[in-house]
Parts: sequence; C-alpha cells; structure tokens
Amino acid sequence: MQEQINELNSLFKEAKPSEIIKKAFEISNEAVITTNFRPYEAAILHVVNSVKPNIPVVWCDTGYNTPQTYRYAEKVIKDLNLNVFLYVPKQTAAHRDVFMGIPSVDAPEHVLFTEQVKLEPFKRAMEFHKPKVWFTNLRQGQTAFRDSIGIFSVSKEGVLKVSPFYYWSDSDLDAYLEENKLPNEFKYFDPTKALENRECGLHA
Repeated sequence: MQEQINELNSLFKEAKPSEIIKKAFEISNEAVITTNFRPYEAAILHVVNSVKPNIPVVWCDTGYNTPQTYRYAEKVIKDLNLNVFLYVPKQTAAHRDVFMGIPSVDAPEHVLFTEQVKLEPFKRAMEFHKPKVWFTNLRQGQTAFRDSIGIFSVSKEGVLKVSPFYYWSDSDLDAYLEENKLPNEFKYFDPTKALENRECGLHA
C-alpha cells in the first residue's frame, strides 16, 4: 500500500487540485470532505464540490467556534450548496464549562476534553459514512507530522487521505479564493490546540 501511495505522490506532485481529486474518485467514490471552517477551508470545499457536487461534508463542531466562524460557515454552506452532516459533542459546551472549562494542554483533563469535543464526534461521523477516501485541507508547513505525509496518505484507520492543496502557500490560496470569489475568515479558535503547529489527534 505504501508503495502505491509513494507512486501517487510522485505522479501528482505538480498536478492541479482538480486532477488530484479526479484521481481520488477513480480509486473510490465512497468519499467525504471534513471541515472545521478554519481559514482557507472555502478552497477545499469549493474544488471538491465542483468535481463531485453533493459529496458529504462532515463538520465536527466543537461548540467553541467564534461568532465569525459560524457566520463564515453559514455563508460558505449556502453559497456552495454544500451537503453538510453536522456532528457535535454529546455534552454541551455550557455543561462542560461548569466542571472542566477549556483545560490547558498540560492539564490532565485535556485528553478527555479533546476526546469529548473532537475525537468522539469525528469517530461517530466516520463510522456512519464509512468513507474509503477522505478529502482534507492539510498542507505542508503546518506541523512536523503534516510535512511528512504528502498529497496522498493513509489514516491510522486505513482511509485514503487526500490533500489537494498540500503544496500550496497562503498566497496561492489567497489567489484561488479571489479568483473564485470565495470568502475567508481568520478569527478562528480551536480549543484543543494551544499552538497552531500542534496536532489535535485527528490526523497524527
């Protein structure tokens, strides 16, 4: 399997995102996009949905997003007519805040917090959709782990993970958003990550 992944990464290193996506659909049509509506998410949602309209879009909402992120999400969902499946924690943020709040990454409660607000809803989503292909907006330079994976990789659950914008810079994505008249939003908060270059557990 890793040999095939290496070959794909070599063949598609210079390919357009749409070409990468089409190749992924040749491998399997059982696919989802995941999003948290962080900055630049409109790009991945636009390009994949352009190739495969109505593809399931999995949004795992921690319950701690900024008002700006929620407004951004609603605009992108409406403008692109996305087929969104929303997954939220089983406990409300208000309930959790009484007993735990948002623990620091060094606190013993942080592992449980991350499981509750991000990992459990994500696992529930993947168990329901059972995708063979998972589109995501991971990019080189975001974290040490992401620097090592390439456009095509395999998740720890064995799903083919595809990152069509893997080699793109912020400037490249700014141009893509402008060209396609897509919005962006930088006021984003992930309660499971103290630092931008820290993994939250979904990918590593």
